[in-house]
Amino acid sequence: MTGEKTAGPNNNSVRGFGVIDTIKSQVESLCPGVVSCADIVAVAARDSVVALGGPSWNVLLGRRDSATASLSAANSNIPAPTLSLSGLISAFSNKGFTAKEMVALSGSHTIGQARCTTFRTRIYNETNINSAFAASLRGKCPSTGGDNNLSPLDTTSPTSFDNAYFKNLQSQKGLLHSDQQLFSGGSTDSQVNAYSSNSGSFTTDFANAMVKMGNLSPLTGTNGQIRKNCRKAN
Repeated sequence: MTGEKTAGPNNNSVRGFGVIDTIKSQVESLCPGVVSCADIVAVAARDSVVALGGPSWNVLLGRRDSATASLSAANSNIPAPTLSLSGLISAFSNKGFTAKEMVALSGSHTIGQARCTTFRTRIYNETNINSAFAASLRGKCPSTGGDNNLSPLDTTSPTSFDNAYFKNLQSQKGLLHSDQQLFSGGSTDSQVNAYSSNSGSFTTDFANAMVKMGNLSPLTGTNGQIRKNCRKAN
């Protein structure tokens, strides 16, 4: 079985697995074989948002872990940073999300970092980008090399879960091509404006969308397994 960590959207990008391992080992020592890695990831996502000043939500529990993985599914289903607005709307629609929910979930980019390789084309070739912002990023992301150099997705308040992401888009300071697509003369401009002016509506919609995302075809009951080690199937 080939895991999904080396899929294009994940490779050298998704990190923090050691944190999940630590939580899993502590949970296993108290109640072995009861709490899945999938549930741990879902709860950790919520708790990390809360820790950074964001909203909380009720995480439904009882997921089981997959006994398989799919590199091809990860490559084809995770929205790419190169997507157009229509591509983003379509990708989320395929999973049952509205355009409004897509914009709300994109607000998670108020935290986290992106690799140079994912925004290089934008800062050197695109025109709907703040010129000073682009110039500052070129120092971290040369035209060749430095693929793994990181830059915050939200340079205003990179470790606070707030609505600065949307304000950045209004100033053409979206880091990824796909970020700026949400505010570039298209159908989602009004939603970006709404979240920029009302952080409460953003956090409410984000929390509700995260509950919905957590309900995407989970394995429950006798399907799947409770992994002993989150890094491999039993």
